[in-house]
Amino acid sequence: MIHIVLYQPEKPQNTGNIMRTCVAINAKLDIIGPLSFSLDEKSLKRAGMDYIESLKYQYFPSYEDYLKEYPHADTYYVTRYSKNTYSSFDFSHITHDIFLMFGRESTGIPHSILKEHPDRLLRIPMVPEARSLNLSNSVAIVVYEVLRQQKFPNLSTFEAIKGEDFLFNEKD
Repeated sequence: MIHIVLYQPEKPQNTGNIMRTCVAINAKLDIIGPLSFSLDEKSLKRAGMDYIESLKYQYFPSYEDYLKEYPHADTYYVTRYSKNTYSSFDFSHITHDIFLMFGRESTGIPHSILKEHPDRLLRIPMVPEARSLNLSNSVAIVVYEVLRQQKFPNLSTFEAIKGEDFLFNEKD
């Protein structure tokens, strides 16, 4: 299973969008606090739509609490300070849980945490003048690369709700 780990997210809209992504790909969301918003806020629910009811998530009051729950987690840290791109890692043969950690919108993952894991840092390439991308977009970019490498396990690669050939069988 893939775990999306959010380190002290600040914007409920981003967190709601990430919740929706987690449900769509059957990933678990791990949220490390403290938070500056409530997980019950209207904007969080609006961004997550009705998907939130199916979400698998866990809240940790602190990074230390997260480490107690997952002391041996196979965690990768998304940061602009890495020299390695997210696509340079091979996730294709990993059969155990993968944890992808993303930092706060304003400050990212604390540098002290990043320095402890230099071989697990990855970045999303962008122009040199850019500091960052939107958090929910960053999550989608990286997690879909992991899923692509694993050939989208248990995900539909065709229109399953209306039917595989819906577009061509539709009456105009």
